[in-house]
Amino acid sequence: MSILSKDKVKLNASARDKFEAIRMAGQLLVAAGHASVEYIDKMIEREQTLSTYMGGGLAIPHGTNDSKELIRSTGLSVIQFPQGIDFGEGEKAYLVVGIAAAGDDHLDILTSVATVCSDDDNMRRILQASTEEELLAILGSGMTS
Repeated sequence: MSILSKDKVKLNASARDKFEAIRMAGQLLVAAGHASVEYIDKMIEREQTLSTYMGGGLAIPHGTNDSKELIRSTGLSVIQFPQGIDFGEGEKAYLVVGIAAAGDDHLDILTSVATVCSDDDNMRRILQASTEEELLAILGSGMTS
C-alpha cells in the first residue's frame, strides 16, 4: 500500500471549519485502510490541544500520542482548500495533509512534508494543481513507496 496515492487526494475542497477539514483528511486515511475510524477523533483531540497549523498555508493534522494502536499502516491524505480554512488566530490553511504514522515514521513524514511545502514554488504549484497526479508529482517525491 502506498503512503500517498491518488485515492487519498482531494482537490478544490471546502469545509465549514478546521474540524470538518480534519475529519475529511481522517476519513481519507480510514477509507484507505491506514487507520480505524476512532483515529479521526484522536486527530480532533490533537487539534484541540495543540494546533497542527505549520505556517505558510499548511496544516498537518495527526493523532495524539496515545492513538498508535488505531493505526494499521503509514499513510498520508492531502486536501487542497482554495478558499482556505481558518486554523485560528487569522491563520488560513490552503493545504491539509493528514498523517497516520505507524511505528516511528511520524517525525520523518512530518519533516518530509514540511520540507517540500516550505518551498514557496512547490507550495504554489501544489495549490494550483488541477489533477491528483499533478499534486502527487510535486508532493509525493520521496514519500511514496
